[in-house]
Amino acid sequence: MAFLDVTDETFDEEVLASEVPVLAHFTAPWCHPCKTVEARLVELESAAAGRVRLVRLDIDADLGVPSRYGVLTIPTVIVFADGEPHERIVGLQPRRRYQAVLDRHLA
Repeated sequence: MAFLDVTDETFDEEVLASEVPVLAHFTAPWCHPCKTVEARLVELESAAAGRVRLVRLDIDADLGVPSRYGVLTIPTVIVFADGEPHERIVGLQPRRRYQAVLDRHLA
């Protein structure tokens, strides 16, 4: 499925109300490391076979949600489960870091 683009208006419905864990990627079109993070997350989602959801929020277009969750740097990925933020990965990290975080929420 890859990424679902969300906005300040759709975030609560698409992320907080999700029945599966959500990897929320805070990004911007000009952010080159963000594109690498996206590729890594898509790989993880494929391997998770529907047990996780990927969303992407453009921090240039929507400022409310990033402000609410204290996103000051991109790329930032926050794992949401049961309507709450659980873990945060800031900056470009090795694939295994994203895998370890996802594994904890799928166990």
